[in-house]
Amino acid sequence: LWFSTSRDEAWEQAALQALQDHKLPFESMKPEEAARRFPQINWDGVATAVLEREAGYVLARRACQAVLEGFLAENGTYRQAQIQPGAIASGRMAPLRLHDGSVLAADQYVFAAGPWLPSLFPDVLGGMLTPTRQDIFYFGTPAGDERFDDSRFPAWIDNSATRFYGIPGNQWRGFKVADDTPGQPFDPTHGERVASATALAAARAYLSRRFPALAQAPVSETRVCQYEMSVDGHLIAARHPEAANAFLLGGVSGDGFKFSPALGEQAARWVVGEAAPPVEFALNRLQGGARQVGERK
Repeated sequence: LWFSTSRDEAWEQAALQALQDHKLPFESMKPEEAARRFPQINWDGVATAVLEREAGYVLARRACQAVLEGFLAENGTYRQAQIQPGAIASGRMAPLRLHDGSVLAADQYVFAAGPWLPSLFPDVLGGMLTPTRQDIFYFGTPAGDERFDDSRFPAWIDNSATRFYGIPGNQWRGFKVADDTPGQPFDPTHGERVASATALAAARAYLSRRFPALAQAPVSETRVCQYEMSVDGHLIAARHPEAANAFLLGGVSGDGFKFSPALGEQAARWVVGEAAPPVEFALNRLQGGARQVGERK
């Protein structure tokens, strides 16, 4: 369920057109109808509401475990290690250096390191990617109140200026609430994963306004995640400018997990030369130094 207070519906209309083009079922609702079907929400000021009937949420940890199991079943080799890119000479990257002193040699290297990507290649990606901290909260729903369970209420996003989103009853953790706007710069290696009081206050203020029945709900769990924001919110998918055998893949700006199945298939084609990445993902579009972190696309 996504909704917005915006009267300028350009983004919403473009999204609806994409749903139509791909024949994905949805329902557009006036606020009056939305309030009747989902009274859990205070619909004051909402201009548009759309329910994607076949959409939902994916359990990230379980999905990643399934990918690993499938990879191993197809005779892939998995190693957990800290790496450093190899030296570059004559247009190619030498074998990677691992933390135990060994090396890893391959014909092609794909670096899909998420928020760690700019620290691996500061000379290439400096100012183009910024890891940001994203505080996530789970609130305990009132005892016996099933209105906020996923059997009664859908995953949702408020596409207004605040851009909060949430998941009801995610593995019985509680009612998930998070701010989707890029947060403060964050060190993904050394940053403390402790949610801030400021972010909690903002989440509570949002709950009080949009989900008044949860205004006093206790926090049951917190997370600090991160986005890897490119300066324009678009992906980076390109070869290293000085090493033809090294491919950089990142800049997913908070959307990487849900893109990953399709993105992985496309990246495999790009790396082996069966297709070229879209020009919108090229590195040269971002050259010119650090700029304001862009909006997500």
